[in-house]
Amino acid sequence: MAVVEDELSLVFSALADPTRRAILERLASGDATVHQLAEPFAMTQQAVSKHLKVLERARLISRTRTAQSRPCVLETVRLDGAADWIGRHRQIWADRHDRLEEHLAALHAEQRHDEGTTP
Repeated sequence: MAVVEDELSLVFSALADPTRRAILERLASGDATVHQLAEPFAMTQQAVSKHLKVLERARLISRTRTAQSRPCVLETVRLDGAADWIGRHRQIWADRHDRLEEHLAALHAEQRHDEGTTP
């Protein structure tokens, strides 16, 4: 398994798992404890804690301290960074797709032209 270290890779790696995405969706509606986050999943609190560590490492969440409780908090800065990266590259990909589409259309037109001139 490759070692993932840069911030963007950590974010995308964390987002690759559906359980972690569901946890982030839950935290978007407010802070929650590990117990609260574990409730909708058919897994142990320990398993949820492992997912939370991945999210913490990617700095998508943080944990605060309230008396005996350590609620998790969504940190949107890294999500914003990932969305910015996607936005910057979306136009590049769209331009490449448009150029490919134009090239394929030209090839198809050339092929039709060649078929029309073949005896």
